[in-house]
Amino acid sequence: MSASHVASSATSGFFQTLPEIKPQYTSKHLTKRTDAPTDDPVLDRLLKQYIPADSQPRVCSDMHQVSRMVLQPSVLAHAVEAETVLPHLSPLTTFGEENRDSPLITCHGWKALKAIGVELGAVATAYDLSLSRHNRRVHQFMVNHNWSHTACMTMCPMTMTDGSASLLLARLNDLDGDQPGRQRVLREYRRRLVSRDSKESWTSGQWMTERSGGSDVRGTETIARRVPLTESGAVGEDVLGLPLGPWVIDGFKWFSSATDSDMTMLLAQTSKGLSAFCVPLRRKAGSSTELNGIRIQRLKNKLGTKALPTAELEIKGARGWLVGEEGKGVKEISTLLNITRLHAGCGSTSSWSRALAISRAYTKARDVRGARLYHHPQLNFWMASVTVKYWAATQLGFLGVALLGCAEQGVSIMAGTPAAALFPDDKTARLLLRLLTPVIKSQVSVGSTIAIRECMESIGGVGYCENYEDGGILNVAKLFRDTTVNTIWEGTTSIMADDIGRVLKDKRLANGKIVEDVYAPWVRKVLEPCRPNFARECSVVLERLDALLSLLARVKGNDRHLEYNGRHVLVHLEIITTAVALLHDANTDHDEISSAVATRYVSSNAIPATRHHFEAADWEKEQDMDRRIFLGADFTPSPALNGKL
Repeated sequence: MSASHVASSATSGFFQTLPEIKPQYTSKHLTKRTDAPTDDPVLDRLLKQYIPADSQPRVCSDMHQVSRMVLQPSVLAHAVEAETVLPHLSPLTTFGEENRDSPLITCHGWKALKAIGVELGAVATAYDLSLSRHNRRVHQFMVNHNWSHTACMTMCPMTMTDGSASLLLARLNDLDGDQPGRQRVLREYRRRLVSRDSKESWTSGQWMTERSGGSDVRGTETIARRVPLTESGAVGEDVLGLPLGPWVIDGFKWFSSATDSDMTMLLAQTSKGLSAFCVPLRRKAGSSTELNGIRIQRLKNKLGTKALPTAELEIKGARGWLVGEEGKGVKEISTLLNITRLHAGCGSTSSWSRALAISRAYTKARDVRGARLYHHPQLNFWMASVTVKYWAATQLGFLGVALLGCAEQGVSIMAGTPAAALFPDDKTARLLLRLLTPVIKSQVSVGSTIAIRECMESIGGVGYCENYEDGGILNVAKLFRDTTVNTIWEGTTSIMADDIGRVLKDKRLANGKIVEDVYAPWVRKVLEPCRPNFARECSVVLERLDALLSLLARVKGNDRHLEYNGRHVLVHLEIITTAVALLHDANTDHDEISSAVATRYVSSNAIPATRHHFEAADWEKEQDMDRRIFLGADFTPSPALNGKL
């Protein structure tokens, strides 16, 4: 041992410099700099692809502001409090009576994060009619991409609020019929769901999961019965002074997130079958208020999403409103589900973006064997592959988001954008949205969980610890735990595979040939302009398409065979669609890094027989590209501390 060696102690010796997490997005419009770097460059790509030039300043401003707001100590403190001061129940009053007023207790941090989400338009942006010159859904999801990773699962009630707002919007003009007052009530509920005013806004739950069924709602044991208005107790008011609905609902919901919401959409059986209901959570009781026939049995103890109150609920005498046609509840709820499933997939990539930001920052600050981590080519190679997957998953998710916006606003909203060629007409957009939503929900959620674990590994033991110090800014473990739920919530991968099977067989969707007659021609048409610059990549994607068509030719007509191959279909659709999105994006401006990302994604997902075409790359040039993909095109490495590795 050298005489110069000195023992470390609790206060002396090596201390790691805290890695600096940079704002995720930086607006060139606001900084007045054309070279202003964005830490998450995929956002620049999405902006140029999907938002017309005259609308970009507004979207840029929103992203710029929220990407800085999420790094403020006060906001980070709210997130730490929400994670460490967990929701709990106070089911009884002092003298042992049932607490019907406020049995669920959530902390200030949780409430503050919900209010922030409302005010930045996490839901409202999608319904803001003043934003009529661009795709509102792309705008909404781009802002949320910068917010969700810090929102500490408050985006869960926001996504269900979004879905409920869309469902109610479709029913606002329904006549009251035998439910006098319904239209007025639903209009007011919907207005509050899309409000940016946190003092009056509402959030909504969606209660479908029961012990008997899980994702199979056919086993629903919740019962709704119509009460004549003359029956004793039929008259009553919600907390707004509006009439309670004429349906009385009883049952048990086994898994209900957003338990602290103001209303919920739920499924219940009637004499005509499974039906959809809108139920306010509270009602007037004398001079006070109480829960509307809802009793929280217990809160779930989950792997992650600790801040989110998820409960088992007994429903006994809850009053609500039938929404849509009686017996057609699954059809009504599907509107809500398709939106929440897109949120699940895209929320996963938001967490992935923060995990990569942590990994990048750590790589730039950490010294290993006499050099910063970024001087080690093996790490750059590995994390570049994770970054390529992130770009791919984010591009796939936002293609789905743009399709949703087109379904709501019409494809003409994309006119003048580079992405316009992806949306040939309204009917094709709606069909592609139906086909790709389960793909995005399943594949992006699973891919994000795997990748966030890799980001956690990339910073070693620090990544495995629950780091609530420094505002929890390096807490990758929390991101991993919370993102894992998206592989299950709103349908597991198997449920999504089954859903794809239903799409493929549905005669209402291109006469049961949605892949053959809609999707395949769309793929070929979008790839055609890419061929001059990406000839072999296009050939590989088309070979994948041929493999998918061949598989469907073998299995369609045999329901069990189709079900058995459901996950294979999901993978094919994911790879083909993602490759199309990446190649189309890279072909718009021939950006070097975007082109490299597209080529790498296609090569890594090529059918084995064609993979050899991509294996002759110069490894020294490739390692430079690894670093640029992972750490950014503007990153300049410093010399190794010891001059060599």
